Amino acid sequence: MADPQAMTLGVQELQERLRQLEEQIAETRRRLPAHSVKPPVMMELLELEDQRDLLLRRIDEMRRG
Repeated sequence: MADPQAMTLGVQELQERLRQLEEQIAETRRRLPAHSVKPPVMMELLELEDQRDLLLRRIDEMRRG
């Protein structure tokens, strides 16, 4: 799912959003138990990682012109 905030932001704003997503990903990973991973937490992690990947691609596209 695309991050709607990423559609109208400049590179600096995208990098800040990326930093925020990285923090959220790290926090979500800390909530994952070593065993018996809860599906909602795993789904949240996957969604955050998808958003991060989209932002990385968008930043790369903007830098290339």
